[in-house]
Amino acid sequence: MALQLDTPSEGNQIHRVEPGCVWINGQAWRQSVLVPWQGEVRAWSVEGFEALQALHFEALLDPRPELVLFGSGERLRFPHPSLWRPLMQVGVGLDTMDLAAACRTFAVLSGERRRVMAALLVE
Repeated sequence: MALQLDTPSEGNQIHRVEPGCVWINGQAWRQSVLVPWQGEVRAWSVEGFEALQALHFEALLDPRPELVLFGSGERLRFPHPSLWRPLMQVGVGLDTMDLAAACRTFAVLSGERRRVMAALLVE
């Protein structure tokens, strides 16, 4: 059986996760970050889990993902549903997991060319 490496020609890639750091497209991010399936990777202006507000989740609507992967830091923590109401109101799904799991899941879904956004708390 012939195997062929399928390397995405476009789109963002999360390469690795370290304590306090996520490597995206070859660049180290030491702050919370938004990673869309394609387009601009940008800083996410949230200071930590306890500081989350609904406006932080509103920022996830551009570009319009079908699913948001919320990486809640080094451990799994669930945001209150009132915070992610902006996503629910327009039919965008949200899945919460720890930072490393969110990065792995992003790699799989973006590799399938899904419209996925990773919202990663890097603390």
